[in-house]
Amino acid sequence: MSDGIIIQYVGFEAKALVREYRFQVRLTAVEPREFTLAIGNDAFSTHRVRFQDAPDICSHRLHHELAVYANHPPETSFRISNEELDEYRISHLPKAQRSLYPSRAARES
Repeated sequence: MSDGIIIQYVGFEAKALVREYRFQVRLTAVEPREFTLAIGNDAFSTHRVRFQDAPDICSHRLHHELAVYANHPPETSFRISNEELDEYRISHLPKAQRSLYPSRAARES
């Protein structure tokens, strides 16, 4: 993906089966293109994805598509798969926190 690209989140629309997230991609000297990425409503109702994470998930996918196709993907609509949702969730799990103090068992050893 080149440095002369601007990706702007435009908004979302809740539909019967999916929530569609819209992005506008602008390249220098080229008309802006609009991309739509959809996540099934079942992913939200089953807590596979949080509403506040959905734009970020879609943005990651759009960046990937732009990188693969040198900023000119042949399609403008994409559906986020369950596998992509799982990968995102796993990559954003909180890291295990270290305690400043050793556990009681560790101190007694």
